[in-house]
Amino acid sequence: MFDRLKKQHIIADEGFNRWKVPPASIAIHLCIGSVYAWSIFNPALTKEYGVVAASSMDWALPSVVWIFSVAIVFLGLAAAFGGKWLEEVGPRMVGVTAAFLWGGGFLIGGVGILTHQLWLLYFGYGVLGGCGLGLGYVSPVSTLIRWFPDRRGMATGLAIMGFGGGAMVATPIKEWLLGLYYHAPQYLGAESAVKLVTEGGRRMAEVNGQMVEVVVASAKQLASAPVALEPGVYVVGTGNTGAAMTFFTLGIAYFIVMIIASFSYRVPREGWLPAGWTPPTADTASKRMITQRHVDIDQALKTPQFYLLWIVLCFNVTAGIGVLGVAKTMMTEIFGTTLPMVVNSTFAATYVFMISVFNMVGRFFWASISDYIGRKNTYFVFFILGIALYLSVPYSATQVGVHPAVLWLVMFYGATMIIFTMYGGGFAAIPAYLADIFGTKYVGGIHGRLLTAWSTAGVLGPLAITQLRDLSISKSIHALAAKVDPAAFQQKFGATIDQLDQLVAAKSVTIGRLMEIAPAGTVDPTPSVYNTTMYAMAGLLVIGLIANALVRPVSDKHYMDSK
Repeated sequence: MFDRLKKQHIIADEGFNRWKVPPASIAIHLCIGSVYAWSIFNPALTKEYGVVAASSMDWALPSVVWIFSVAIVFLGLAAAFGGKWLEEVGPRMVGVTAAFLWGGGFLIGGVGILTHQLWLLYFGYGVLGGCGLGLGYVSPVSTLIRWFPDRRGMATGLAIMGFGGGAMVATPIKEWLLGLYYHAPQYLGAESAVKLVTEGGRRMAEVNGQMVEVVVASAKQLASAPVALEPGVYVVGTGNTGAAMTFFTLGIAYFIVMIIASFSYRVPREGWLPAGWTPPTADTASKRMITQRHVDIDQALKTPQFYLLWIVLCFNVTAGIGVLGVAKTMMTEIFGTTLPMVVNSTFAATYVFMISVFNMVGRFFWASISDYIGRKNTYFVFFILGIALYLSVPYSATQVGVHPAVLWLVMFYGATMIIFTMYGGGFAAIPAYLADIFGTKYVGGIHGRLLTAWSTAGVLGPLAITQLRDLSISKSIHALAAKVDPAAFQQKFGATIDQLDQLVAAKSVTIGRLMEIAPAGTVDPTPSVYNTTMYAMAGLLVIGLIANALVRPVSDKHYMDSK
């Protein structure tokens, strides 16, 4: 049975319509591309016990964001090893394997949520699911480049467009499923009507003669709930965010779609060319830095071009992937406090959706543009324009904190949308860039190994954005606490200011709750917590710009046909 999945059994017959292949590629990439909508799960996974607000037992945001990072790491590792395997067995075998890993990863992750075992989420969604991501990602690339040698950029843009669009499709589905399976926790009443005590930084209340942990949810926090709820005190552990059942549902659905798509793959026979098309002349190809020869997979690792392109991809991805992992949270934190009437949960979810739209469109647009202006020039645009746009984000965030106006939201929104077109475009253009530099024969395997840059970026991006964010939040909390009246602090939190660190660790004290008792005229520091991160991302793009400038044609000694 498995032998029938191999490449020699899926060679297309004479007259096969090559346009039948892209839909299968897009379908698989739409499924695995839902990883870009991971931030939709962040609010639910960080409130699994508290449901309406984070409790002391809930997972912290950095722990949850790292699940996304692990998935991206294993995407790159699986692609690095799976790329060479793809050249041997063909895209159908690789696609079927990806379906089992990606769908199964969701199911195991769902069990982890149900049992509140974080390691199962890391293993299921992160490790197994990440391997499914990597294999599913590379499965169509070399196949489409061989089917469309006349339009390499467009071909890879078509396939990888689906990956960018995965979040566009998944965002409303995930939001709907989370709402469908959501169950509110037990409500005890308004904060003023419930006797609360603080033990070890946790807020406690008496229920049926026993002291239980509770969370105090404000109207602003409850605005993100899928059902209407009253502000006040809720019992920890009595509700359900719906995350586990959402994982189970998606795992089954993705598996079915990916299996059907994998069986639609076909590969062209050796030497096939599109009707009426002839390869470019050596002179034309040389001017656009497009080789007519081929470099072996292992030999490519001995060239400086491979490592320069690795840096180009890594730093372009790092600058965007950290933001992707916390997109919904970032939008809410920067603008939710300053423009609450505009930026609510629905607006933030729509923002994630639009990121996916622009990510997807950018993959096809920029990859197609690269067929005309060249791959190297395309990346110059990414880096130069990207630096300016990343530097504009802290300016918008700072201004909206001082002078709340929709103008700054529009500026932020526009800048990030353009950034994400180039983020997606970088992924779509890189396979064609590799084919230009190293030839088409082993581009699938070489591309797979280059995707270790994505793995590295999957660590660097979220690490930078969460660590720098946490440092900014900690600094802001301590600065606000120093301004607050100690008596008001003790009345609000049931503890003295010298217990601040303990209260912060238990999630009882946040910037938002401190702002409720801060002196009049105090500027909310929340919108500026990502400023340092944006400056760091702009710096990474400068390095990527330099690496791209250094890319030159491969030396003759590396080609397979060199003497």
